[in-house]
Amino acid sequence: MTSKDRHPASFRDPSGHIFRDGDTLLRQVNASFENEFCRFIESGLYDELLQRGLIVPHEEVDATPYLGRGAWRVLRPDVIDTLSYPYEWCFGQLKDAALATLHIQSLALEKGMCLRDASAFNIQFHHGRPILIDTLSLGRYVPGQPWRAYRQFVSHFLAPLALMAHVDVRLGRLLQLDVDGVPLDLASRLLPAATKLKPGLLMHLHLHAKADRSPKSPGSQPKAEFGRNAMMGLIDSLRGSIEGLHYDPKGTEWADYYENTNYAESSMGAKRRLVGELLDSIRPRPASCWDLGANTGAFSDLAAERGIRTVAWDVDPAAVERNYRRPDRNPLILPLLQDLTAPSPALGWALRERESLAERGPAEVVLALALIHHLTIAHNVPLREVASFLASLTSWLIIEFVPKSDSQVQRMLAFREDHFDDYSIDGFREAFAERFNFEREVPIPGTERTLFLARRKSDAG
Repeated sequence: MTSKDRHPASFRDPSGHIFRDGDTLLRQVNASFENEFCRFIESGLYDELLQRGLIVPHEEVDATPYLGRGAWRVLRPDVIDTLSYPYEWCFGQLKDAALATLHIQSLALEKGMCLRDASAFNIQFHHGRPILIDTLSLGRYVPGQPWRAYRQFVSHFLAPLALMAHVDVRLGRLLQLDVDGVPLDLASRLLPAATKLKPGLLMHLHLHAKADRSPKSPGSQPKAEFGRNAMMGLIDSLRGSIEGLHYDPKGTEWADYYENTNYAESSMGAKRRLVGELLDSIRPRPASCWDLGANTGAFSDLAAERGIRTVAWDVDPAAVERNYRRPDRNPLILPLLQDLTAPSPALGWALRERESLAERGPAEVVLALALIHHLTIAHNVPLREVASFLASLTSWLIIEFVPKSDSQVQRMLAFREDHFDDYSIDGFREAFAERFNFEREVPIPGTERTLFLARRKSDAG
């Protein structure tokens, strides 16, 4: 390792790559892309995308490139607080990312430019909005040439969205299985036959998949030019197909959790007050928070109200969707899908292109409210394993212990053998004391539950 380290996900594009110089994230632009990049800036496209909040801001800096041979410029982009991946997005996030990509392509065409690729991994959520982070993905538009990123857009956006809307919203997780997106032949086979009656899905997905399966001989590609008007028509057709896909976030186990919880209104108010007090007691105040099992974000709000950047992780697609759609959601909150019993793994080439959940931490504080009984009782994860996992994610922990006598736990135990002999508040204290120092312990009024504020032992002064 040297002081300059290329980002492990940035090696496929010959135009340049991302690297770190110490703690600073930089982007090298190679000389081979000089003309294209100058065109991008001089056309006014960068300024327009920046004004519309569609691209990550950058500034040119006087810095030594990662590789001097072939380098032309070095840029310093704004840092994205938390990297997320398309398989962690809810339906609405993937749909907004798709529409943002098409908007960027439309604006680019007006300036004589074109997206060279349309990977969903080029989009991140920044201040609550989808933005393009690959500054080098925009090149010169060649009149008459078809959109080379068309198939990639369909695989990364239209195919998974169609499956989520027409089959099962959980099929968005297929994006985790293939870095190139959802295979079109697979999507076509999984979609109901009735979707062939929808012109957009028929043309862009079903017929596209059929064309991919057809044997091609050399020279069989069509020679007709694909003009600018045809390109704009294609973008409009894709946009209409995306806008025509919908998902109603209801009917899952946890989507209406707060409406059906066993908390009385007064107890819920007391819990909110206590969690706020525990957050305030952490000094210095943390800059980042992960709310694990956040549901629709009722407690994520407490962190965001204090200026803390918060990722609201939850396993339920409907809950994450409802959180994302909240009109009053604080832009400091990023709702994401996450199954803590099988967290996002490291993926891609050499298992380094996509970071695991733990690699994107640690957060300075983790909220684990009404969570531990789901992990231990419902999924047989021992308390010591939970403590070890949480210690890998955070320095400070605000955690709620829910005893067996609680009605929610009793509901879980009604259909399974109770072999959880160490699941008690004393067993909890013993297991977590191996990894954390307890700073405060507060009962929640009107319940049998207890809140703990704990600090990881390796961080204790």
